[in-house]
Amino acid sequence: MAKTNEYEAVEKWLSERNVEEVEVLVGDFAGITRGKKKPVDKFISALGGNILRMPDSIFGTTVDCNFVENDHITELEEDVFLVPDIDTAGMVPWNDRPTAYFICDVMNADGTTHDMAPRQVLKNVLKLYADKGWKAVVAPEFEFTLLAQSEGPSQEAPIGRSGQPVVSRGVMSLDGISEFGAMFDDVNRYCALMGLPMDALVQEAGVAQFEFNISHGDPVKLADSAFQFKRIMKWAAVKHGFHASFMAKPYAEDFGNAMHMHQSIVDLETGENVFADDAGKDTALFHSHIAGLQKYMSASMPFFAPYENSYLRLSNALSSPVNTHWGLENRTVGLRVPEGGKLSRRIENRIAGSDVNPYLALAASLACGYLGMVENLTPTDAIVGSAYDLPGHKLPQHIYASLDALDESKALRRVLGEAFVTTYIDIKKSEIAARARVLSSWDIEYLLTNV
Repeated sequence: MAKTNEYEAVEKWLSERNVEEVEVLVGDFAGITRGKKKPVDKFISALGGNILRMPDSIFGTTVDCNFVENDHITELEEDVFLVPDIDTAGMVPWNDRPTAYFICDVMNADGTTHDMAPRQVLKNVLKLYADKGWKAVVAPEFEFTLLAQSEGPSQEAPIGRSGQPVVSRGVMSLDGISEFGAMFDDVNRYCALMGLPMDALVQEAGVAQFEFNISHGDPVKLADSAFQFKRIMKWAAVKHGFHASFMAKPYAEDFGNAMHMHQSIVDLETGENVFADDAGKDTALFHSHIAGLQKYMSASMPFFAPYENSYLRLSNALSSPVNTHWGLENRTVGLRVPEGGKLSRRIENRIAGSDVNPYLALAASLACGYLGMVENLTPTDAIVGSAYDLPGHKLPQHIYASLDALDESKALRRVLGEAFVTTYIDIKKSEIAARARVLSSWDIEYLLTNV
């Protein structure tokens, strides 16, 4: 097969960096990195051909590494093909041998896209916007908790291999960041080497809790960055004697870890923000986008709160709203509108936890807004003051109700994909069943010797 100019440029790029091995990466439904590592010559020879293969069961894998089967994912485990996205090329900074990586798209044997791959689910939603002459712009923010490494599990930090909280210096503390300066220096270096558009790092209110902000831009590129940042943070933390947890609620009585998504829509032809007019006033499309989030958020919750633990974070306190109200500069609502003029008019979706798959969380949030725009929906009035105790517009408080709502949503099945939604629900049900077979600390404390 003749080499294209693009592949010749890749070969040159690898040669200039003396690359010896190449990682080809995809994210599964949980956002966990899956893929292969190949010698550089084998990778180069695979470019442009159906050589980089993986069984489609990777998209039927639960977070505890079991598999589901249905009409879309069968026991045949048919091969799908990994197509490296050349624009995602980067170096893996923690490997001893020079190692490059590429995030991959996934194709079927007939050359069509594999629409259950999370990256493709997001791309499919963005195409719906493009067909209307719109383009989405997003900026994700991830909170995470640092945990001390320990020899065994801790009741206070229910994450198998993790220990007690490290330290608390208070929200926005620069000393808190400085205390872990060597580790965050590595994080910054890794981000620079891997081309991640880091915007800011701040200490949050929780014990040893920090937030990482990514500069606004194209949703696929920023989902790629978020996907890689979790990996970066975990590697850097282990190197310095910690674990980085993106679990939504690692401590029952402390702040949970959120993923906030800032989103706006621009006109493809003019590049102008369609959420505000020239005078800086809200447009009808802006209100419809909010209304779509209000209408479809509950059915989308399995993508924003994908585990039973995720719902422990959702409460009328600790900066975690449980509603789909909206308001200007109001953190008690699920949909916050930051102050700003026409260029910066956007919506901050504050519902998701950091335990999400970033591709799927962004896809679901944008899908909700898109549905509102094409259906010309009208939102409720903006909330002034606290929304915590207001009636109505409450979100599901457990994953069972969320899955039922998603299962019944014809609109979300249409925009996210029938096969994908069905398989995602099957995976969540399998995970719930597996968790139900495990004794909890509550069972042991209150039932084991009491009843």
